[in-house]
Amino acid sequence: MTQCLGIVSELNSTLASTSDIHTLLNSNINNESESESDEDTDDNLVIMRDVSLASHIAKISKNSTVNVTKIIDDSNELPNPFIGFPIFSENSNLKETVSITTEIISTTKPTCSLDCGPAGTCYIEQHHDDEAEPGSTQNNKRRLNTSRQRCQCPLGRVGEHCQKDAQVKSPRFTGSSWLAFPALHAAYKHIQLNLEFRPEAWNGILLLTGERDDLQGDFMAIILHHGFIEFRFDCGSGVGVVRSMETVKLNEWNSLSVYRHRWDAWIQLNDGKRVQGRSKGLFSRITFQEPLFIGGPGNTTGLERLPVTLGFRGCIRHLEANEHHYHFPLPPLGDAINGFDVEECTADRCSKVPCSHGGKCLTTGGDTAVCLCPLGYTGDLCETRVDLQVPSFNGSSYLRYPGMADTSLSWLELSITLKPVAPNGVILYNGHHNDATGDFIALYLSAGYIQFTFDLGTGPATLRSKSPVRLGEWLEVRVSRTGRMASLEVEEEPPQEILAPGAFTQLSLPLNLYLGGAPTPDIFTPKMKTTSSFVGCIQTIVINHREIGILAEALGGVNVGNCGHACEARPCGDAECRPLRERFTCRCRPGVPHPCPAPDYFSSSSVSPYSSTTSIITKYKNSIPSFTGINSYLHYSDADTMKRIISYRVDINMRFRTSSSNGLLLWSGRQSDPQEQKDQNDDFLALGLNQGYLTLAYNLGSGEAILGYNLTRLDDDLWHRVRAVRNEQWASLVVDSGASVSSSSPGQLRELNTDTGLFIGGAPDIVRTTNGRYKRGIVGCISDLVLDSDFSVVLSSPEQATNTHSCIS
Repeated sequence: MTQCLGIVSELNSTLASTSDIHTLLNSNINNESESESDEDTDDNLVIMRDVSLASHIAKISKNSTVNVTKIIDDSNELPNPFIGFPIFSENSNLKETVSITTEIISTTKPTCSLDCGPAGTCYIEQHHDDEAEPGSTQNNKRRLNTSRQRCQCPLGRVGEHCQKDAQVKSPRFTGSSWLAFPALHAAYKHIQLNLEFRPEAWNGILLLTGERDDLQGDFMAIILHHGFIEFRFDCGSGVGVVRSMETVKLNEWNSLSVYRHRWDAWIQLNDGKRVQGRSKGLFSRITFQEPLFIGGPGNTTGLERLPVTLGFRGCIRHLEANEHHYHFPLPPLGDAINGFDVEECTADRCSKVPCSHGGKCLTTGGDTAVCLCPLGYTGDLCETRVDLQVPSFNGSSYLRYPGMADTSLSWLELSITLKPVAPNGVILYNGHHNDATGDFIALYLSAGYIQFTFDLGTGPATLRSKSPVRLGEWLEVRVSRTGRMASLEVEEEPPQEILAPGAFTQLSLPLNLYLGGAPTPDIFTPKMKTTSSFVGCIQTIVINHREIGILAEALGGVNVGNCGHACEARPCGDAECRPLRERFTCRCRPGVPHPCPAPDYFSSSSVSPYSSTTSIITKYKNSIPSFTGINSYLHYSDADTMKRIISYRVDINMRFRTSSSNGLLLWSGRQSDPQEQKDQNDDFLALGLNQGYLTLAYNLGSGEAILGYNLTRLDDDLWHRVRAVRNEQWASLVVDSGASVSSSSPGQLRELNTDTGLFIGGAPDIVRTTNGRYKRGIVGCISDLVLDSDFSVVLSSPEQATNTHSCIS
């Protein structure tokens, strides 16, 4: 066995073959180190060609140790002969050859009962997680492992029972298909491949060939892995990998060039940059004895050596190896020696469908092809410009936005107004990795229920609405997450809450955010209960209290139409029409001449745009307390709350708004004691505003620490989110996902010991309670308070509420 190391990376070494086949194939190869002087060595010394398997079996003597009966028992006739096996003497040990042949010839399991004709094979097909066709209407079932009987038709035959003849000139592969060509000739040192293909999925085996059918010897493979092309080869001492820098173009024709000569190799995808490398091994020959399989692994086993085990899904229209242009039909018209489940590619039908304005053509099966229109265009050929106001999604649509990235590490507030017309579909999705692993958030419909699933890295958590939604009606969905805790509210249903598993509390979402669907369901995590695209309308999205320009901020989109809303008639003239469910309101822009309706009112779709109405949509709101600043506060002293304040660590996550430059947000301290005991009883924790900036102060008994956040003023009467963390003596502050500031308290004491309970928004006799640190509470509202990322303080049910009111947001 010659040796060759990986070009870019190395994987586990392969096991050396000990068979007589391998010994014979390499008997003429010098086992000493190769040198560049070997360049002119005869390339034909390894394999003798045009010898069929049947001729080898006929030469086996009666004294041979090989049991030929086992090969023939399973079938009444031998398969098409495979070219490229060496000639053996009568005493040759054919144990491995028999093993190979047995796998090729093995036929139907007894439990498979379909009549597939004289040439077809009935078999039990297993459907696994990632085998669903892109765009399938059954994508919501693609995560189930099921099986079914079906016919596997040989090359040249198609139909449910392989009853039809078919001439395949440009093959299409289904994921379980493959074509076989004779083993590569004179290619053990040098190979140059050119391929044109049109993928329909991100993963699949494009090309595979090698020394043995169990993939334990030398091999060479071209695979699609998460959309990237990988060229993998093993000369006997480890797998070398060269990976493209860009992903393939899905549902479009791609070109690929692969070159390998001894130690050097490179690949080039779509005339892009060449990715190349040089192996580190002393030996560089590859033995090719197995057929060249295209579109799938063929009869090859041992596929665990590859990161992809499924076949390719899509079309191939050009294959060239060492200047030989392959023809795909069987002889005499082509070069193929075998194949199964291969169809004629219909993708070239798109040449007859001239999509306008950058639209992309997509074949949908049968004889049809459709245009996927970019944002702002519609029509069969994307020929009509559309003035989008309220977007609608038809099951093949989506909008794409920048991802949330690190803006929602510790908390997320999401509100979306939508009108679904189908019971299943992905409403919103944002993930972390291209292979659908890692952190993610997903809002979707499953069997009519609104569901929210998220994963912080230690397992998913899923919330579901209490009742199925009414299709064809507008509704509002609200999601809130702080650390591991999340809640889901649909209209006026009570909130559903859940705590994510594990210890991680932060969420990172660097990939694009998708609304209404995605370019391919492979983007979605298998932890969701559907991958169907949403069907219906989406009116507004608010993320972390910022309304997203649903059309203006989109980076792109496909097949998005208008919902049929009153705003499409532009009833506000030059003013902005803002949809409010079935109705609308007009927002005046600077410089827009009046009359313009006041923003507090809206008009129904049946009246003049300038005639105000007094009916107002009442949105469901939680009871959010507001504070007056003077003797106005909430008080808690229950064990669940206080055990998270007292002790060595506390994590405070709070959302509030205030118009006051100075004021107390949160306080926990000790009861007043005689002066002589003061130094022993001055533990406290305080969070408040000082001249508009947030301040955290605490004393663990050995000295006071004051930590100020001077990067953001908070007295602007806008909603802000703050996180204050104390871990023993160390503490940190973060405001609105900004930079973190930290400090440490003096002395040796590390535990907080307070006994006054927890005051929120202010405190009684505040100057005396805080020992003069604060003179008043805040003037404003507090809507959320979460402790240690898993305990939500119920602000609507305090033990004591003094001079508080409901916040008008």
